[in-house]
Formats: sequence, structure tokens, C-alpha cells
Amino acid sequence: MTHVVVNGPASWNTVVRLAELPEPYPHMVLASGHHDGLGGTSAGKSVTLAALGVPTTLVTTTGDDAFASLVLQALRSGRHGDRLRVVTRPARDGRTERHVNLVSDEGDRLSVYLELPTAPPPDDETLDLVRTARTAVLDLADSSRPLLAVARAAGVPVWCDVHDDDGVSDYARAFVAAADVLLVSDARLTDPGAYLSAAVAGGATLAVATRGERGAIARDGDGWWEVGVADAGPLRDAEGAGDAFLAGLLHATLAGAPRAQALARAAATAAIAVASPGIGAPHVAAAAVERLAAQVRVTRVE
Repeated sequence: MTHVVVNGPASWNTVVRLAELPEPYPHMVLASGHHDGLGGTSAGKSVTLAALGVPTTLVTTTGDDAFASLVLQALRSGRHGDRLRVVTRPARDGRTERHVNLVSDEGDRLSVYLELPTAPPPDDETLDLVRTARTAVLDLADSSRPLLAVARAAGVPVWCDVHDDDGVSDYARAFVAAADVLLVSDARLTDPGAYLSAAVAGGATLAVATRGERGAIARDGDGWWEVGVADAGPLRDAEGAGDAFLAGLLHATLAGAPRAQALARAAATAAIAVASPGIGAPHVAAAAVERLAAQVRVTRVE
């Protein structure tokens, strides 16, 4: 299996646990817990892909500060061995991405960006990595934007996760247009079905909207799929559920799984991720995903 390139954020996050997200007025709330650790949507996808056995190269931007060392140590200290290669690009402002994430017991999240580094233009190494990849996962970030056309010109399949895109805002439009496979949360979509249909009409071979506890819906050239949920245990950390879903879907697709089976494995990977703490689904393994996927109901909807 040739390598997958993931381009986008890796960050050092402070995560604060609350019973519910605070109301927008001055008051005090008591946290049920907090911790610091690896974050970033591209880091989450990369670590999960590697844990599933997919050789993966993460291209990300880091500063020259102490937080960069923490990010790199966390990326390189997992159980994925040599399946994850990390290529860092120096942030123009020398700062590593950092967030404070307020996370409720129900899994709702409010992210406060403390630092958002400015990435340099892609260098020759990055361009070569994208052109020779089996798949390019180009996450929603300025550093990915110039790589969309590079991957398309090279005939490399482009996978994009546009998170809670509302279907209107300018930032995600180029990613939606370039994606061969598109993943979105339905949180801000007024009509998820129309959104997915438009993506497929625009050239995507598969478009998926995740719906939290309601599973997911998907659209491909032959019609609709409804994807159920898997039960891997109580919710412990909803951060990174979408990243794990995409990683599970990509792993299954690269392995040649039929569409229904690939969607089931995606749901299973996400379930394992949210039942364990931290990003990158530390308890994900291909065999465990396959067993849990057998519980997921995936149906073709006429």
C-alpha cells in the first residue's frame, strides 16, 4: 500500500471538560477535568490512519517554540511505529498552533484559538509528496489550498473534511469543489441531502454527512446510503470523531472494501475513537474495527 499524504494542522491543546457549554454572559463555571495534549484535525487523521496500518505522511506547520516539541513528541511516540512520517514546515511567525477547547459531557465543543500560525508556501518536497501519493487528504487550512490543484493535476484522489461547513461561506468552497471524497458535519446545514447531491453533481464520487448519534448519510453516483452507529462503550471524548470516521473510511477504501462495508468501518472507527480519551483513537486497530463494523447497519436508500 503506497503512502497517503495528510496536509494540515497539528496543535497543542488545552481541553476543559464541562457539564455543558457556558451561556454567553459573565459567570463562573466549574470544570469536571482538564488536560493538555495533541490536537489538530490532520494530526488526528494521521495517527488513526497509521494505527490502522496505512503508511501515512503528515505535512504540518510548527513553530520554533516549546509547543512544537510537545506536538512532535506526541506524534512520534505512538504505537504506529514507522507507519507515520512527519514533515514539518516552519511557521512564518515561529508559533505552533494552540487551542483551548471547551467540551461538554454531550460532546459539544467550543474551540478558542490561541495561536494560528502562518504556513509558508509549499516547497518542492511537499509538492512531490502530493504528486506521488495514493491519496491526498487536504484538510481545511490555508496550507492545503494550493495543493488542491496540484493533486488534481497529478490525478491523485483528493479527500477533504470540511467540518461544519454551512454550504455558503467562502472558505470551504474550493475544498468542496476539488474533493473526490467529501466529509461534512450536518451541524450547520439546512439541507444536508441537497448539499451532498450538489457535491456529487460537481464531481465527487462520494459525499458523506455525519450526524453524531444519528449516524451518517452518504451520496454517491448510484444513490443514497444511510449509516447507523456502532456502540464501543460510553462517550469519553467526542473530539476527533470526524477525523476517525474519515480515517476508517479511507483505510477500508484503500483495502478494496465495498461501499457499504467501508462506511460501516468508518462508523466503527469513529465509535472506538469517542470511547477512548485523546485524539488519534489510541485503541483503534484494524481487527477491532472490522469486528465492530459488523454491528453497523448500512442500507441503500431509494
